[in-house]
Amino acid sequence: MLAWLLVGTLIGALVGGLIGLIYSGENAVMVTQLVSYPIMFIPPMLAAKHISGQNCLFSDGVKPDSNNFAPVGGVVMAGLCVLGTIGLAYCMDALNAVMPPIPEDLEKLFKSMVGGNVWLNFLCVSVMAPIFEEWLCRGTVLRGLLNYERVSSDGSRVRGLAPWLAIVIQAAFFALIHMNIWQALPAFCLGVLFGYVYYRTGSLKLTMLMHCANNTMSLILGQLDSTAEADTFLDIMPTPLYWCIFVVAAALVFLLIRAAGKIPLQRPQGNCDIIPANDSLKENE
Repeated sequence: MLAWLLVGTLIGALVGGLIGLIYSGENAVMVTQLVSYPIMFIPPMLAAKHISGQNCLFSDGVKPDSNNFAPVGGVVMAGLCVLGTIGLAYCMDALNAVMPPIPEDLEKLFKSMVGGNVWLNFLCVSVMAPIFEEWLCRGTVLRGLLNYERVSSDGSRVRGLAPWLAIVIQAAFFALIHMNIWQALPAFCLGVLFGYVYYRTGSLKLTMLMHCANNTMSLILGQLDSTAEADTFLDIMPTPLYWCIFVVAAALVFLLIRAAGKIPLQRPQGNCDIIPANDSLKENE
């Protein structure tokens, strides 16, 4: 998937370069990204479809999106997912205090993604990124790591990696595709939380919602004069208040993890619903 994503990135860059030659308006960067960004995911999507088409001939399939929320409930889980994601994003602000300064060119790129036309930014950052990246990282990579068939050390056929290892690997993959350390470290932490929620619920809708909540918060903060130029929240609030909010934010993350942990597992590989091999073949067709 990473190799195919790199191929898509090259194709998207070529298309984006052509668009940049043609269009040089005020929102040129965002318009270029709106076109080139989805193109990145076409090669891995086609590869995943091909692999799934082969596997469904002899193996049960696994749904990318399920709805296993009992006994917590879908609405409660959705609310906790939003609050827990915002809480974790706030807690990770402490990383910014110990990170080296962001290179000027990269900082300008980040600002271009949250500045300018707010609706174009929202479409790209808060809608497209959650949909495509969650499909790839949770719906494809994590689902595959949890459920692919392999031969164990005793010669028997088993499904998937140990859940904790699968969650860590997909979080590392999520961090890697951001291609810079300033986004990679927060992305890894968020990826672990997203992965755990997906493992317990099988819901891609929830992880898309979580991704959207995180990105939208960044977008809003980037639009506010009081926070746009701040390196950390410590720059704009008293230290005691900062740490009080930190404690509340950490509590929200804990509540989300605890709620997800109450959802019983259908299988050791998690709560993604199984599609019998015959049905999987029909869906692929």
